[in-house]
Parts: sequence; structure tokens; C-alpha cells
Amino acid sequence: MLALGMIVPVLPKLVETFVGGDTARAARVLGVFGTVWALMQFLFSPVLGALSDRFGRRPVVLLSNLGLGLDYVVMALAPTVGWLFVGRVISGITAASFSTASAYVADVTPPEQRAGSFGMLSAAFGLGFVLGPALGGVLGALDPRLPFWVAAALSLANASYGFFILPESLPRERRAPFSWQAANPIGSLELLRSQAALLGLSGVHFLGNLAHEALPTTFVLYASYRYGWQARGVGLSVAAVGLCSAMVGAWLVQPLVARLGERRVLLTGLGIGTIGFAMYGLASTGAMFWLAVPVWSLWALNGPPMQSLTTGMVPGSEQGQLQGALGSLRGIAFMLGPGIFTETFARGIDVLPGAPFLLAALLVAASGAVAWRVAPR
Repeated sequence: MLALGMIVPVLPKLVETFVGGDTARAARVLGVFGTVWALMQFLFSPVLGALSDRFGRRPVVLLSNLGLGLDYVVMALAPTVGWLFVGRVISGITAASFSTASAYVADVTPPEQRAGSFGMLSAAFGLGFVLGPALGGVLGALDPRLPFWVAAALSLANASYGFFILPESLPRERRAPFSWQAANPIGSLELLRSQAALLGLSGVHFLGNLAHEALPTTFVLYASYRYGWQARGVGLSVAAVGLCSAMVGAWLVQPLVARLGERRVLLTGLGIGTIGFAMYGLASTGAMFWLAVPVWSLWALNGPPMQSLTTGMVPGSEQGQLQGALGSLRGIAFMLGPGIFTETFARGIDVLPGAPFLLAALLVAASGAVAWRVAPR
């Protein structure tokens, strides 16, 4: 995540140089890049998940890190925007191994501790994406291609570390045969329909990822328009959001799950997330928005217990398929979210500029209603 985050602040400028400084054209190109990246997640998350069920988690994770490292080298050397596009396609495919990482956690963690372990994984992702853009911005000021080289070095170092240190988590006797029916996105979703509770929690997962897209797609425009924030203010607020969410995942999830149980923590996170998004959308001043940050961050309580509950509904030999199917749902949310929330912002900007966040609040509230009905007691 640190490597992925490092290229966020420099990729737009690099694209802009390739299209002759035309900002509008660069924005369209970046929109295509984002859609294609999400499409690769949708297509390849179940493939990598099924491969990890057949051959083990370790080879998939190692090949993914190796692929990411080589991809960043391609992007660092890219002479045209077409080569950058190739790099984004490869990145979308190899980054789909996040699902395999979640399956690995399910393999090695007792059921009663999985929520806490998923919370730690979420915290690692959050911190990486907070620190990555900051580091990428500093390095990009020296050379716009330098962050790609450093990201490549980090990914290749990660692959080397995994090769020498990371043990296999899925014993041979627990592996499942590879099936293209289970590995394609539509076929993988059949697993989610096998149980009513699993299907419902998958819906919670999808709605949550869709709601989250309100932030990356509209926040910069929203904060600039409503509060007059410049790049520094926007950057600090994004960092604060990420750090608070990471602390929730690292320090609060496991103690609260141990005390209250997964269902209650899941519902609490969704309820507070609804309030947090509503506070974002109704905050008329920058100070009010800052007050909403720690409230919204408690939304991070919902993800780890939701993942833990779903892993308990399938056998160990299907954890990769499960996480791959959930990854496909994330890909769909990533494809739909930007268009939905940017259009909502554009239509409501004069009357209700916070409309994207209020819509996100409704989506989280809807996911809470679903979770109330289906989450095991």
C-alpha cells in the first residue's frame, strides 16, 4: 500500500506532460485509468483467489509483489501514455492479491481472533496509503519518475522478504481443485448466494465500498469549494482521516469484539459511520468538518468483524474463492462510485454541496439495516 500510495500524487502530472499540458484531457485519461484498474480488480480477484485455493497463498502473494515491482519499472520508463496504460492494467491485476492476503489471515488465525487480525491488516493498508502519497510528493518534487522507481524497489524487496520469510498457510490436504466456473467473476459470486447470511453480508460489503468512494472522488473538490482549502489543508485532512481509521483498526477492533461480540461491533461501526458521513455532508465550516473526522473514523469498526463473520461461513478450502468474490464486489463499487458521486456533487453543488456524503450516509444506513437482519447473533 505504501508503494501504491506513492504514485498517487505524481501520476496525474506525468499524464499531463504526455498530453501536452492539457489538464482536461489528462483528467479524462485518468478517469479511464481508474475504471480499467477497477475492472482488472473485478476480473482477476476471483482468479487469484481460486489459484490460491489450488496452489496455496504463498506463490500468489509472491508473484503479485514481483509483478507489481516490474510494473512500476515499466511505468518509470514509460515513453508514452499508452505504456502508462499498460502499467495500470498490470497494477490492477497484481493488486487483486489483496483478497489472497485476507484468505491468508483466515488460514492462520483462530475464528475468535480474526476480527482483530483483519483490523491490523486494515490498519496496515490505511497507514501505507496515508504515508505513501506524502513520500511520493516529496520524491516527485525531485523527479516525477523517482516515486515509481522507489515503489518498484519496495515491491521487489517485499517479494524477496516473502520468499525467505513467509510460510505457506494452506496445507495441501485443505486445497481445492481449480475451476474456471469458480474463478470467473460471475461464477465466483455464486458462492455468496449459497447462504442468506453470507449474501446479506456481501451486500453490506458492497454498499460500504460504494459509499467510501464519496471521499476519493469528490473530497478535494468539495473541500476546495466549500471551505476554500488549498493543497496543504486537503492533504492534512486526508492524513488525519487515514491515521484515525488506522488507529481504530489496530487498537479498538479486537478489544471491542472480545467484549461485545462481532455482531454488535459491526452494527456499531455502521451506525456511527452513518452519522459521520452525515456530519461531513452538513459541515458548513472547515472546523465542523474536522470535528467529524474522529466520529467518521469509527466506521472502520465494521469491516473486520464483517470479514470475520463471512470467513466462518465457508470451509478453509474456499477462503480464496470467498475473498476473490468479495474483491469482485469491490471492483464493481470502484467502477460505479466515481460516476455516481461526481454527478451527485455536480448536480447539488449550488444547493447542497455535501450531497455526495449524505448519499453515502444513506448507503451505510441501508447496509446497517441489512446487517441487522442477517448478521449471526
